[in-house]
Amino acid sequence: MPDISQAPKTFPAPKDQHLRDLADCIRFLSMDAVQQAKSGHPGMPMGMADIAAVLFSEFLKFDAADPYWFDRDRFVISNGHGSMLLYSLLYLTGYKDMTIEEIKRFRQIDSRTAGHPEYRHATGIETTTGPLGQGIANSVGLALGERIMNASFGDNLVNHHTYVFLGDGCLMEGISHEAISLAGHLKLGKLIAFWDDNSISIDGATSLAESDDHPARFRAANWHVQQIDGHDTDAIRAAIIEAQKVTDRPSMIACKTIIGFGFPTRAGTQKAHSDAPGEDEIAGARKILGWTSPPFEIPEALLNDWRKIGAKGGPARMAWAVRVQTASPDKRDDFERRMNGELPSGWRAAIAAAKQELSGSEKDLATRQASGIVLNHLFDAIPELLGGSADLTPSNNTKAKNQVEIKPGEYGGSYLHYGVREHGMAATMNGLALHGGLIPYGGTFLTFSDYCRPAIRLAAIMEVRSIFVMTHDSIGLGEDGPTHQPIEHLSALRAIPRLAVYRPGDPIETAECWEAIMDAPRQAALIALSRQPMPLLRRDPSDENRSARGAYVLQEAEGGERQLTILASGSELHLAVEARSVLQDEGIRTAVVSMPCRLLFEKQDAAYKKSVLGGSRARVAVEAAVQDSWDRYLGLDGVFVGMHEFGASGKIDDVYKKFDITTDAVIRAGREVAGKQA
Repeated sequence: MPDISQAPKTFPAPKDQHLRDLADCIRFLSMDAVQQAKSGHPGMPMGMADIAAVLFSEFLKFDAADPYWFDRDRFVISNGHGSMLLYSLLYLTGYKDMTIEEIKRFRQIDSRTAGHPEYRHATGIETTTGPLGQGIANSVGLALGERIMNASFGDNLVNHHTYVFLGDGCLMEGISHEAISLAGHLKLGKLIAFWDDNSISIDGATSLAESDDHPARFRAANWHVQQIDGHDTDAIRAAIIEAQKVTDRPSMIACKTIIGFGFPTRAGTQKAHSDAPGEDEIAGARKILGWTSPPFEIPEALLNDWRKIGAKGGPARMAWAVRVQTASPDKRDDFERRMNGELPSGWRAAIAAAKQELSGSEKDLATRQASGIVLNHLFDAIPELLGGSADLTPSNNTKAKNQVEIKPGEYGGSYLHYGVREHGMAATMNGLALHGGLIPYGGTFLTFSDYCRPAIRLAAIMEVRSIFVMTHDSIGLGEDGPTHQPIEHLSALRAIPRLAVYRPGDPIETAECWEAIMDAPRQAALIALSRQPMPLLRRDPSDENRSARGAYVLQEAEGGERQLTILASGSELHLAVEARSVLQDEGIRTAVVSMPCRLLFEKQDAAYKKSVLGGSRARVAVEAAVQDSWDRYLGLDGVFVGMHEFGASGKIDDVYKKFDITTDAVIRAGREVAGKQA
């Protein structure tokens, strides 16, 4: 048994014994689960348990019987390694799918209690928060979504807070700076953050790596800031009341806590952060905190009290449901449609109108321009579209002509200037998508998808419809040079499971890709668009969406069975078409396959894929990017025309010639592979 003689000097006596008892339910479920799993992070749940007990018992608006009630408060733990705090709360408050057996299966395969909270693994988990800092940025999106929906539907239908727990690690991550700055600028008064100020990181004291004055940083970013003892329940209550009064700024409550509160030897040290505590440490904690129940057992009286907390939001939820039903029919119908994630009837007419406009163009058009035209039509048909850009609106063409800009304290618009905050933008978009009632899309250059990638990956993991509009998608941006010319990015993004990466090859395909994106409510999507003008390759008036199957035969071989297949996407598709014309004249029966989206193509049946790719092993792929994501279609005998090095600064045509991505290069490659198969 560890020496606990000094414990009373370490752990303050409770101001309210009942609240301490409620908090201890969280502490002991957390330490028991971590100990049984032999891994996990008990320090944060034990340190923030008092804050959670006050927040859930006295302030949080929720109903465990209806986890997705739209006007519930949102609760996020950005320091997601402390997931047992959330799982404990879900069990204690009575979420039906969070049983004590799931708590016992913490960190085991196929359990609802993964090492970090996973969206939809269990009801009550609002977002996936693994990488530090993502949760605070998601929370900005959740809080912003509430304000935008409130501007449309009023306090009667939308009026809730977003609460987020965050740790020292979250504040070290660069994304926190972007998110905090954006939230302060937008005056998101319904956002309240609790900083777990325990001064401990995995390596040791946070002073090893930082000496920041975080309260000063938040104040500088236009946040309301308070500093309290995170174990003083009176102070916690008073701070939340004060924060809720502030309507013109988000609030940060700096909570000085003891990591691993209750551990006799590990409390306040890095060993409390992520190590299984051991039986002796748990026994010492039981003695210090006066906890006599065996592992995984909560005293009946305390469990009943927690279950009452889980049910206390029922009357508020039912009153809200009445307000929804008694709203004016137009408002009610629109609100319920958006709550359910349904698109307005007739929205496809907007796609048809966009295709009609695009097909009538007599000039070459960059797909970024074509995308802008599509958005002009789509926004008028789908008002929940919420656009934005990371300070590249004129370049990304992301602002529809009828969109009104959101401004600090003014949330009635539908377009957001994210500033040069690519990572923060992407994670905020995820929060907006998670909130519901809105469909966020945001733009930057494709090369800066590297800055967004962690949030893009999480959107794919969560299967939320965040739409990333990435323009300047190749060496075709020319003079800006290799730092701005994405080379490996398409292959890297296509490697992300569940992410639909679209690269349309002409204006009509651009409209079709947007239609496919809108058709998939649980699909993260990225659309890569060209800076340079491209010819219109399709003028057919058909309503069929040929791009929706991911790849299709744009031009079939003539004169007999196919001998050669040229595969292409995006701005290089027209090179394939031009090369085919020459190769056909030379007697090489050649087909051109457009591949705007691999993910969709891979979902097709074998017969369709074979009909598109053809039976010949003679294949050429052309794309102004690296080869990696084409190998599965080229096989051992195919030839790739594309990039094998970083780009260069120069005029667009000169850059393409320098790297030999030309019609002539495709023709040479076609002759080569067709000759080998002859």
